[in-house]
Amino acid sequence: MKILITGGAGYIGSHTVKQIIESRDWDITVIDNLSTGSLKAIDTLKQIHKENNRKGEFDFIEADLRDFGVIEGIFKAKKFDAVIHFAASIVVPESVKNPLKYYMNNTVNTTNLIKLAVETGVKKFIFSSTAAVYGEPDEVPVKESTPTKPINPYGMSKLMSETVLKDVGNAHPEFKYVILRYFNVAGADIKGRLGQSTPNATHLIKVAAETAVGKRDKMYIFGTDYPTPDGTCIRDYIHVDDLANAHILALDYLDKNESDIFNCGYGKGYSVKEVIDTMKKVSGVDFKVEITGRREGDPAVLIADNTKIKEKMGFKPKYNDLELICKTAFEWEKKLVTA
Repeated sequence: MKILITGGAGYIGSHTVKQIIESRDWDITVIDNLSTGSLKAIDTLKQIHKENNRKGEFDFIEADLRDFGVIEGIFKAKKFDAVIHFAASIVVPESVKNPLKYYMNNTVNTTNLIKLAVETGVKKFIFSSTAAVYGEPDEVPVKESTPTKPINPYGMSKLMSETVLKDVGNAHPEFKYVILRYFNVAGADIKGRLGQSTPNATHLIKVAAETAVGKRDKMYIFGTDYPTPDGTCIRDYIHVDDLANAHILALDYLDKNESDIFNCGYGKGYSVKEVIDTMKKVSGVDFKVEITGRREGDPAVLIADNTKIKEKMGFKPKYNDLELICKTAFEWEKKLVTA
């Protein structure tokens, strides 16, 4: 199978490429503009590819999805069977301040990708979406059938892309998709080869790990007046390797099943304070934490109902352990500091 992975030099993308290399003989093409992705990740993936003696080819192309002509040329030359689309802007507060960036990058560029996929005969499209499409959900845990009511442009930009996928899938039955709605992704490769290298990251566990290794003087809790037991936001944290595996399962799923939507989480939530306490425990560092006001666009509680992905796709999480997630994130951060 010939597969295109957009954003494959990024955090989740690189872990997914790694798992594909380790388990399948597919021809892999990664497109990334390296705005948040890393050439070091690509070098690591090339090394993993070499070590695994895979028959399939591994090709990296530095390109921007805004360059429609360039992307079209790649599609026509490569004739992909499947696309996994990671490339996106993902910072919620930034999306509130700069919504056009999010609608252009997340919705317009995705729509063009879908167009090219249909025009060149791509049969499978895996789309990385987000729990942000649910906004402040009426029910917790959140089901796939829970009404979608985004409260920020990031969530809306992803929901609009979902709508495009659904409409195109209805118009072209041979084109099938899986939409994966991520909850909070965290952690790093168990063997320490890959991790989150995004500059100015905003993810809680990444920030806590950076603070634990001294990269930051302190970190902040954004709001302690939420309607939760300790007043801080509660999130469902999924290890990046479990999430990566869901993408491979999704490609297999489409061999015998119709297009569908799945939540990707563990079905359990932890508060900001609980996460910080866990990071302090695994790192052995009592780093400085300050309390400040809420951020725009943050819902109080987001926990996945993951029944559907487990039952229909056979998803079996391997790393459902907050201490393990924090430890792999911390070990990766230590590696970045000493590199």
